[in-house]
Amino acid sequence: MKIIQTLDTLGRGGAEIQVLDICRNAASNGLDMIFVCFGDGPLKDEFRKLDIPFIHIQRRLPVDLNLINKLRNIIKSNKVDIVHSYQPVEGIHAYLATLGSNVKRVLSFQGFIQDEKNRLAAKFLIPRVHANIVASNGLKQWLKNSARLDVETNFHLIYNGADPKRILTENPSLRKELNIDDDEMLIGMIGNFYSDPRKDQMTICKSLPRVLSEIPKVRCVFVGRVEKGAERKFNECIEFCSSKGISDKVHFLGPRNDIPEVLASLDLFVFSSLHEGLPLAVSEAMLAGIPTILSDIPPLLEMSENGRYAAIFQTQNESDLANKVIELLKNKERRILLSNEAKKFALQNFSICAHLEKLKLLYSQILSS
Repeated sequence: MKIIQTLDTLGRGGAEIQVLDICRNAASNGLDMIFVCFGDGPLKDEFRKLDIPFIHIQRRLPVDLNLINKLRNIIKSNKVDIVHSYQPVEGIHAYLATLGSNVKRVLSFQGFIQDEKNRLAAKFLIPRVHANIVASNGLKQWLKNSARLDVETNFHLIYNGADPKRILTENPSLRKELNIDDDEMLIGMIGNFYSDPRKDQMTICKSLPRVLSEIPKVRCVFVGRVEKGAERKFNECIEFCSSKGISDKVHFLGPRNDIPEVLASLDLFVFSSLHEGLPLAVSEAMLAGIPTILSDIPPLLEMSENGRYAAIFQTQNESDLANKVIELLKNKERRILLSNEAKKFALQNFSICAHLEKLKLLYSQILSS
């Protein structure tokens, strides 16, 4: 089977990294893949390096007829069987490019739907694609209750999966970069600052004064870009740390392309969030063998089997988070046990092989229907 994977932009986000891992591992899992993007971004060079066709068609309009015609020609000339999109904007163009053909359409829901325009596009597409994929049961309930979408028919659960080969390294270079002593402990979060209610870095910041009063030799890093409109959230975190006199203990590193080295440097991974699909950053931490602490929102409870494979804190409760961080930092045996068990669980459920196995099965099912 021949599949086109489409992305509108190539920013360093969860959906983009997910598609990168899919394309990198497609051939070894029996999938003939073509990658088509409608925009640019930091991951462009990494996609170009893959051993699959890379095609860029610049989208210049919200609905770009020129792009649709070019995509239709690519589909025909390559005898494509399936076009798989990850956002409503890609899905609309894929729908129009395949209209009147036998080509199957797949739409994945990765997380937060940004605005009413995208919600309406998703509502239009759901009954017009051959399969909708949702990254978690928690996200499925959010799409139903908050986004008011029909998720009762033609929805399939496939967990996101990260590539363990991409993540594993024994080079904790971030510790050297930040001049962290051997007897200091490092905690961190990987996640962008968004204007929408998604990530919650501030709760981690608020927990740190208590953590540092109990365990002074601790540093904290935040990795991720500041999205347009999220500057205020970012600045509030900076100002809070400054007001508490802990700025020398907290590092805001911005976007990084060395996530494996960042993870290898951590003693503890903390993921504070308000809304998720199934975050790749958590999968990566678990696969890298880093003990994790997660907010108690439904998708993260799902990922951890209600706290069996990660410590859980009450969302936006900095006191509860501080207690969990202190407890784990003081208990090395517990950290090792938690990380070992979580890694085994993640390899079975949140690895790229697990993801591709289910994705290939779904592709086969819709082609034979």
